[in-house]
Amino acid sequence: MRRVCSHCHFIDYVNPKIVAGSVVTKNGQILLCRRAIEPRKGYWTLPAGFMEVGETVEDAARREAQEEACADIRIEQLLAVYSVPRIAQVQVMFRATLESDIAAGPESEEVGLFDWKDIPWSELAFPTVVWALTQYSETRHLPIFPPYANPPGTAKLTH
Repeated sequence: MRRVCSHCHFIDYVNPKIVAGSVVTKNGQILLCRRAIEPRKGYWTLPAGFMEVGETVEDAARREAQEEACADIRIEQLLAVYSVPRIAQVQVMFRATLESDIAAGPESEEVGLFDWKDIPWSELAFPTVVWALTQYSETRHLPIFPPYANPPGTAKLTH
């Protein structure tokens, strides 16, 4: 059901939000940010957030890395597009390279570069972070690959 004005017949569309983010690496390590805001404050995530009007999805991913980790990144390639309908999101994740130092931005309590074995798996904020890291690991040695989507059986998963 959509809200429709009975006078002018304007349709009030409620559309999903687009989230843009990246698995950012430097020297084999992965950039993670500990969230300073809800939801999931205190948990680790990838630099990602809502796209703004007037941005490309790549620009949004670069801006989010800058806002959350004071990081300049170079987008390499599309990693995945996740559908999360229960929270009305489409998440677009890239593979990227870190090209600067990092520091916690206003939405992060702390940031860090993690070796694969040191990723705090039990403290990751969202299922899509786990998906992106896992899919990154499967492709880290490949120069090109087809983008991923939701893992089987997870299309209706929510955060």
